[in-house]
Amino acid sequence: MSIKSIKTGWNGISALSGNDQWFGDFEAIAVTTLTTSAASIDFSSIPSTYTHLQLRIIARSDYADILTGGRLRFNSDTGSNYAWHRLYGDGASATASASTSQTQIRIDRMTGTSAGTNTFGVMVTDVLDYGNTNKYTTIRSLGGYDNNGNGWAVLASGLWMNTAAVTSISFANIDGGNLIANTQVALYGIRG
Repeated sequence: MSIKSIKTGWNGISALSGNDQWFGDFEAIAVTTLTTSAASIDFSSIPSTYTHLQLRIIARSDYADILTGGRLRFNSDTGSNYAWHRLYGDGASATASASTSQTQIRIDRMTGTSAGTNTFGVMVTDVLDYGNTNKYTTIRSLGGYDNNGNGWAVLASGLWMNTAAVTSISFANIDGGNLIANTQVALYGIRG
């Protein structure tokens, strides 16, 4: 979607339109859609040929509640080397939380067994500059869900305190339990 500035006459591309010319070229690396439940969805041997990575997630778990969160780990690291921040709201109020020295990065939201039938949460998560070995890896994530008019929207950021290039990513339910059938995670590489 092209945008024209009335003031300056500048033509540009909306960052919200999803136009690849604004962000660089997106290339699908792998897509996993569960046909049965699983503890996690994992991507390994991620090529180092991109600038950034993006995960597009549609998820539901067998966790016994309306909602739960997702978690990311890089390179099979289960140490207390992660931190995260999040801002979330339900349309009536907003809340913020953060945590350091964690064993995963928290991203939100996915639904559990108490949510409406066939209701899934969604998350779009960018893993920024994942191949740079001179700094820690950071992520940003936007997600949420709707449960018949009740839901949450979440903006999150996270940090993996390790300078290694990201070569593998694991996505799972942060509260335990399994991801259920039809949960899907697509991994994209972003060039430029």
